[in-house]
Amino acid sequence: MDTRRRNNVVVTGRADGPVLLLAHGFGCDQNMWRKVVPTLAESYRVVLFDYVGSGRADPSAWDERRYSSLDGYALDVLEICAELDLRAVTFVGHSVSAMVGVLAAAKAPQRIGRLVMVAPSPRYIDDDGYRGGFSAEDIDELLESLESNYLGWSAAMAPVIMGNADRPELGEELTASFCATDPDMARVFARTTFLSDSRKDLKTVAAPTLILECRQDAIAPREVGAYIRDAIAGSRLVTLEATGHCPQLSAPQATAGAITEFLGASR
Repeated sequence: MDTRRRNNVVVTGRADGPVLLLAHGFGCDQNMWRKVVPTLAESYRVVLFDYVGSGRADPSAWDERRYSSLDGYALDVLEICAELDLRAVTFVGHSVSAMVGVLAAAKAPQRIGRLVMVAPSPRYIDDDGYRGGFSAEDIDELLESLESNYLGWSAAMAPVIMGNADRPELGEELTASFCATDPDMARVFARTTFLSDSRKDLKTVAAPTLILECRQDAIAPREVGAYIRDAIAGSRLVTLEATGHCPQLSAPQATAGAITEFLGASR
């Protein structure tokens, strides 16, 4: 299958610019980046895509075994890079996609030159000496609710994930994105996301790395950003004056500004 069609790949921006590959998180699609793309596209070639099971990716390419592991999503990324002959790209991953970028960089370091992690988390469940933000019981309840009534779960959880209660239109947009995702595929991606533990993979990162966290985030608490910074040698942690888990929507100017500043400093 043609990779561009499979993953609904869209290329925009400067044809001769350095490449940014933007990867969305669980329940989302490439449309989540639309508020930062105009700024980034002024100086960079921007590649957008949808993971199989999300957005306008080809649903016939769905393989539950492949996408029951973050490695399956990393394989999507690397196949897109191969299809477009991309090398030394800056991978910008939101939420769980930050860890997908870590895995892709480890598998093919020639493809991924820099990492930008937007509201990342290597593990959502608390552990000894580690605060991920959720107990194991919390995650079990979340997944049980999602699997029994996905649309109801989406309507209840999307506003919590988005935050910014004073801007309800943001929560409504995320709810619509969740609800547009095939429930069976979403259930697999949710389990893959919320049960993942990529902490050991952080030690493999050799690429220059920017970590963007929000001042308040119900999904990735501030302790997570500090943990990742300490785990990746030479990484930079920036706290955005933003709330919620999707700063590319709630604070697009601050998000795009932090990315461009990092890219300029790490050339």
